[in-house]
Amino acid sequence: MRHAKAVLHAALACFFFKSGEDDYASLGNAMKIVRQKDFSSGLLYIILGVAFAVASYGYRMGTASRMGPGYFPFWLGVLMAVIGIVVALGAIRLDAEPQKMEHWALRPLFIILASVLVFGLLLGTFGLVLSTIALIIGSSLASHEFTWRATLINTVVLIVFSLVVFVYALNLQFPVWPTFIAG
Repeated sequence: MRHAKAVLHAALACFFFKSGEDDYASLGNAMKIVRQKDFSSGLLYIILGVAFAVASYGYRMGTASRMGPGYFPFWLGVLMAVIGIVVALGAIRLDAEPQKMEHWALRPLFIILASVLVFGLLLGTFGLVLSTIALIIGSSLASHEFTWRATLINTVVLIVFSLVVFVYALNLQFPVWPTFIAG
C-alpha cells in the first residue's frame, strides 16, 4: 500500500509540475478536486470503460483485420477508460478553473439509459431502423433543448451511418427491418 501511494505521488508530480516548478509541497494542493463536474464525468467514463472491457473480454477477440465479437467493445472500453483518466486528472490540476457540481441530473441519465435498454430489446424483433428511431427519440427527450427538427436530422444521419458502417461495411448480422416486414 505504501509503495502504491509513492507511485501515485510520483505520477502526479510528473503530471502537475511544469518546468522550473519543483516544489513538492504544492503536491498536496494538487490533490484537491478543483473541477467536480469534470472529475465526476471522468469517473463515469472510467467505470463504463472498464465495464465494457471486462464484459467483452469473454468473447473472441480476433485481430484488427479480422475482428471477433469482443474486439470492438473491448478497445472501445479501453479508450473510454483512458479518456476518463485524462478528464479526471485534468479536474485536479492546480491551474484548472474551479467548478462545483450543483447536483446529479438523474432524470436525463435514466431517460438515456432506458432508451438504450429499449434499443437493445427492440433490435432483434423490430430491426435496426425502427430501434434506432426509438433510441434517438427517447434520448432526445432527456434534453431540455429538445426540438423535433434536430431529432429528425439526428435520426436520419444515425440510421444512414449505422447502415453504411455496421451492415454494409462491417457486414454485422443485424436485422435491418422488422421480422414481420422482412420475413
